[in-house]
Amino acid sequence: MTHPAIEPNPGCPLCDGAGGRLVWQGARAGGALRVIHAQEAGFPAFYRVVWAAHVAEFSDLPDAQRQWCMDAVVAVELALRAMTPAPRKINVAALGNMVPHLHWHVIARYSGDSHFPGSVWAAAQRERNAALEAELTAQLPAAEARMVAALERLVAA
Repeated sequence: MTHPAIEPNPGCPLCDGAGGRLVWQGARAGGALRVIHAQEAGFPAFYRVVWAAHVAEFSDLPDAQRQWCMDAVVAVELALRAMTPAPRKINVAALGNMVPHLHWHVIARYSGDSHFPGSVWAAAQRERNAALEAELTAQLPAAEARMVAALERLVAA
């Protein structure tokens, strides 16, 4: 399989900017990525793993880069799973319908969040839980420290 040229795409929000609050960025296996805090209202533990170069599909990446990307997604997921209270579920999604730039959503979900058990993009099931959101927001620095440490270990491997 030949892989498409990987060039920045002017007008792409993930090529033109970070896409959220930058938590970490690094390179390995000939590819680079960043982890951002998406800062989506109602979902304090919503992160994205964004491939740095503009590609639309996961299969556009060579094998080593695909593995590196998934290792990073797993590192973010594991950091979120260590939060207290523990998430009921971690949602991992790579849709790209609105922004066709390879990125993975990694979202800690709780039975008390406004949309659970539905998707974060579905209709709300209940009012937002401000106490839960505040509790989770207070834990983000520790979760992000776990993410950064795991990602740095991956880069060094």
